[in-house]
Amino acid sequence: MTRPERFLTRMILFLVVVVVVVGLLFPALYGAFMTNAALNGLIMTALLAGIVFIFRQVLILRPEVAWLHGYQQFQHDRPGALATVPEPVLLGPLARMLGEKRGRLMLSALSMRTVLDGLAARLDESRELSRYLISLLIFLGLLGTFWGLLHTVRSVGSVIGNLSVSGGDVATMFASLQHGLEAPLTGMGTAFSCSLFGLAGSLVLGFLELQATQAQHRFFQDVEDWLSGATRLSTGAAGNLETGDQSIPVYVQALLEQTAENLDGLQRIVASGEESRRTSNANLMALTERLSTLTDQMRAEQTLLLKLTESQMEMKQVLGRLADATAGGLDENSRQHLRNIDVYLARLVEETSSGRTQAVGEIRNEIKVLTRTIAALAEEAERADGR
Repeated sequence: MTRPERFLTRMILFLVVVVVVVGLLFPALYGAFMTNAALNGLIMTALLAGIVFIFRQVLILRPEVAWLHGYQQFQHDRPGALATVPEPVLLGPLARMLGEKRGRLMLSALSMRTVLDGLAARLDESRELSRYLISLLIFLGLLGTFWGLLHTVRSVGSVIGNLSVSGGDVATMFASLQHGLEAPLTGMGTAFSCSLFGLAGSLVLGFLELQATQAQHRFFQDVEDWLSGATRLSTGAAGNLETGDQSIPVYVQALLEQTAENLDGLQRIVASGEESRRTSNANLMALTERLSTLTDQMRAEQTLLLKLTESQMEMKQVLGRLADATAGGLDENSRQHLRNIDVYLARLVEETSSGRTQAVGEIRNEIKVLTRTIAALAEEAERADGR
């Protein structure tokens, strides 16, 4: 969305240039202004009023742009965005039509065209006074020109009528002629000064009006582009019937629009279900990989336990044979040590067996929990597909 500050900057820079030029030419312009201060003052008053009004035309676009930005943020799940901006003036009908609707907007082709036509009419109406002021400056300049010319012609006629060349002093005649030409010269000064200020003022207002018009056109284009991208036209069959000079009842059009809104909601639900299904599939894949890793770990532990058991059994047999072979030549202390070794080995075998049983039980419990999790995820995926 283009903001109007760029056009305001151009207008201010242009006025600065105008003020600099006026400052450089101030003595000559002041003398021209004082030839007819009343009419020239009226021209300058109209010029200042036009400058203020044209700046106001651009400044009133700022709250409209702020409201559009606020509504766009409101569409992106920011509920407090509209509370901080004032109610728009140019976009008042659009604001009342949209209200606080979320999601993709729905406007009929006729409604959208009506909104844009109303906005264009308001913008064009706001430019009427500035155009009138430009024409008024041209008119006042021409009025001063003709007023000064009439005064000049009347004064020249009066001087010529009062001029007498029969007898008398020539110096006196030229002095009288010089005194009589002051009034025509004053009229010429009025004519040229009014024309100068009127045309220069219309030139200044014309440039400012051009910038204001560009700002309004850019604002209108931005609104049109936003409506075209943010709304979905609810025409369809209704538009075809309207072009065929057939009328549709209002309730039928409302029913069609409601059906389209329901389809839009259904589409959003289906998209949400599809996203949920993808998430469930990803979770299932991760769970499958985890189960595969756990299975490999269980197999490795089982192989290790089997090897440990086999080695213990072999060690027990070797110790038994060793005890039988050396039973006759051992003293009481050696026999006691062998008994202790036998007891410790038996206890070790028992603890190994109980530890293996406990590990197998824990693994079974983990498998049961994973099985229930897989079943729950599968049911959620089936419900999502069913919706």
